[in-house]
Amino acid sequence: MSCLKPPLFVLLGLASGLAAAAAPPPAPPAPPPIAIAIHGGAGVIDPDKMTPDKAASYRAGLAAALDAGYAILERGGSSLDAVTTAVRILEDDPQFNAGRGAVLNQDGDAELDAAVMDGHGPRAGAVAGVKHVKNPVDLARLVMERSPHVMMTGDGAEEFALEQGVVLVPRGYFRTHQRIAELEEARQAEKARGSNTGTVGAVALDRAGNLAAATSTGGLTNKHRGRVGDTPIIGAGTYANNQTCAVSGTGYGEYFIRAVLAYDICAMVAYKKMTLAQAVTEELHNKLQAAGGEGGVIAIDPSGEIVMDFNSVGMFRAARDARGRREIAMYRDK
Repeated sequence: MSCLKPPLFVLLGLASGLAAAAAPPPAPPAPPPIAIAIHGGAGVIDPDKMTPDKAASYRAGLAAALDAGYAILERGGSSLDAVTTAVRILEDDPQFNAGRGAVLNQDGDAELDAAVMDGHGPRAGAVAGVKHVKNPVDLARLVMERSPHVMMTGDGAEEFALEQGVVLVPRGYFRTHQRIAELEEARQAEKARGSNTGTVGAVALDRAGNLAAATSTGGLTNKHRGRVGDTPIIGAGTYANNQTCAVSGTGYGEYFIRAVLAYDICAMVAYKKMTLAQAVTEELHNKLQAAGGEGGVIAIDPSGEIVMDFNSVGMFRAARDARGRREIAMYRDK
């Protein structure tokens, strides 16, 4: 009785099937990157006056905002929700120059500016010179989402706030003991510009690949009534575009406005094909510094790369991402 050999193609099929069965299953794709960075102002830190208790308090405030924003990203929330949440927490913290802790103008009032920008679109909203809005960042977002406009100012912005059910507070809410003392000090010194140039801001990347930026400030101590800085000016202190980067600035706003600094950083990435770090260095340490400007920026790109840099004594800042980075700092690393 003869024994028939199976055809070659059968043998090859059996071999490939066994190899496939023995091969390990493919690794699941890595989750999309998420990341967030925040700042609480640049050029406002005097190392000689920074006691251990103060430093711990500032770090705690930054940590609260950072972790709240990151938690939103971690559970699949949007970058826009993350940055507005982080900035809202900083606005409620009287240590920082925004919202509750906003510095006072020459009349002893807080005049508040804020902006948000959604890199998907992109689209933006901003408010300037509001005096009764508890959280200007929320009003800026409402301007973007519930009006055909980009910026509203003063009384008109507050009328819109009332229509939208935004929380308004009396002017005295912003007159903290610290800010009153700083205003008196500035008046005594007859400073033409304020002694406090702090601002708060956040930039973030979500799992959908969307970038967003938000910035809020009280401006300069002892500023002229009606002065508006770079924070609510889209492209100067705040900018986001999914194709390039998201930026939030802090510092002496007039220089940021003249340089259109936030947009210019993203333009360097888009047109000169610079890395985000290269673009920030060019704009902050060359262009801005050459013009006499002082301040800092936080920025993030579509890959989740974070840059936090400044040309002042220090900058309150923090960052967190899916790679395990969690950083809170005030001065330049040694």
